[in-house]
Amino acid sequence: MANRKEVTNQISSVKNIRQITRAMEAVAAARLRKAENRIALLRPYAQARRSLTQRAAEGAGSLTHLPILDEREDVKTLAIVLVTGDRGLAGAFNANIIREGLELREQAIEEGKEVVFYVVGRRGAGAMTFRKQTILDSWTGFTDRPAFTNARDIGEALTAAYIDKEIDKVEVIYNRYVSPLTQHVYVQTLLPVQEAGVVGEGSEDENEAELEGDLAKAHARSSWEYEPEPEELMARLVPDYINTSLYRMLLESAASELGARMTAMRSAADNAETMIDDLTLEMNRVRQAEITQEILEVVGGAEALG
Repeated sequence: MANRKEVTNQISSVKNIRQITRAMEAVAAARLRKAENRIALLRPYAQARRSLTQRAAEGAGSLTHLPILDEREDVKTLAIVLVTGDRGLAGAFNANIIREGLELREQAIEEGKEVVFYVVGRRGAGAMTFRKQTILDSWTGFTDRPAFTNARDIGEALTAAYIDKEIDKVEVIYNRYVSPLTQHVYVQTLLPVQEAGVVGEGSEDENEAELEGDLAKAHARSSWEYEPEPEELMARLVPDYINTSLYRMLLESAASELGARMTAMRSAADNAETMIDDLTLEMNRVRQAEITQEILEVVGGAEALG
């Protein structure tokens, strides 16, 4: 059994950990509110950009001459983009993304495809390097506070690799934010754009989905005029759509990371409370044992003298 000094030191250490985790929980909660506001502000713009891209595609007709819209019939190289965090202490936030990426890789290899990785965040880059996976590019240092320039850098790298036919398809794996307690791992096709549901069959206008009845019919029959021409407009809209989509994913991931960290730190602080209670009981037992031992020694000494 540990002595009283050892138990006291353990209690002091656990109290320090509790103080740190409570502080980290408070910081994550404050930053999470800002992240939620950024997502709420971006969503209407992203939906409007998606709608405009779809309308321009309908007006342009065939767009096969645009390299970014070149859809490959035979996908030989699949690029998987992992959106992780730069730091840990966020529960299973990073581990879920890495596990999903490895599972998608195994599935693609079984289909005869070559797989390469693009990684956002130090945690994902470190994990993929440790597993000796092929990483074409990585970006770090901004996962908790992403800016649009970060999304643009990623988008330009992916677009260039796709146009140069270094990769034939891009899948992005990220955590979609629902609430501080709930984040869902989501796999979204970024390229080719046709499979992302922006142009071609299967595309869905998020704005029109909210319209009903005569208003929806009138909106569908409305005539659109473009300046410049739809073909030229699409050449500008598609890269911007890709960058905006990536920015939204980065914001969703940042909010998810903060929510996961807040939840993990709260759980850690609660566990520290439980440990402090258990250690306090143990210290009381040690102290009682010491008192009992002292009484026995006094009684034994008295009997020896008597």
